Amino acid sequence: MSRKTISIMQLTGIYIIIAIMFVVILYPIAWTLGASFNPSPSLVTASLIPNNASLVHYEWLFGENSRYLTWYWNTVKVATANSIIATFLIALVAYAFSRYRFVGRKNGMYMFLLLQMFPAIMGMVALYIMLSVFGLLNSLLGLTLIYIGTAIPLNAFLVKGYFDTIPRELDESAKLDGAGHFRIFFTIMLPLAKPIIAVVALFNFMGPFMDFILPRILLRTPENFTLALGLYNLVNDSYASDFSRFAAGSILVAIPIAAVFLFLQRYLITGLSSGATKG
Repeated sequence: MSRKTISIMQLTGIYIIIAIMFVVILYPIAWTLGASFNPSPSLVTASLIPNNASLVHYEWLFGENSRYLTWYWNTVKVATANSIIATFLIALVAYAFSRYRFVGRKNGMYMFLLLQMFPAIMGMVALYIMLSVFGLLNSLLGLTLIYIGTAIPLNAFLVKGYFDTIPRELDESAKLDGAGHFRIFFTIMLPLAKPIIAVVALFNFMGPFMDFILPRILLRTPENFTLALGLYNLVNDSYASDFSRFAAGSILVAIPIAAVFLFLQRYLITGLSSGATKG
């Protein structure tokens, strides 16, 4: 068997695997989209291509009897605050660990790595009690603070690895010109670290849209629900079987995430490939 034949077989195998993965990923999305246009709320009559497509479920989501827009706005607020505040704090922490030498630095990095090994569900009881003590239970502020706090150890090590790839000579040249620590951080480090900052910002923005467990534990009133929790109640409440409404609401969740992704896409590939190359 010639090398050309082997290469063609290998290339064919790669394309077959890609096609299979494409179908595995695309089919649930296509089925959910089809179910969202199904006039009936039942899954029994749902199909990939509905016979009598209708926008009735999308109209209900934006109607007076639905809290969908409230849930949507709650999630956007939490996600935006988490993306901006958490990303900024992560950059500060990563900059300190990358550029400074201080007592406890090595142990601090080990602590960040150790915290990533344990699932967040382990701290739910402690978080619940802490928010209850401070009167932040069943509030979007409390939920946002938890998201911000948990994002720091998960991403600081990643950003720190990227900062390590930026030459220290740039810092030293700026110091000779009289620049202070914050000026170096804002005018040199952040502009050069846009790729990894974009990656972290996107991950922090996506988190509140995807998370269900934490809002389920901390939030009680429907006015404070996020999208994941609100949509869950559409199919979980007594005598509720609004699966088509659930599908319509799920499809609309992708809009802000896709918008942020498209806005940051020119930085994402570089940031994902360079995040932990050193450190």
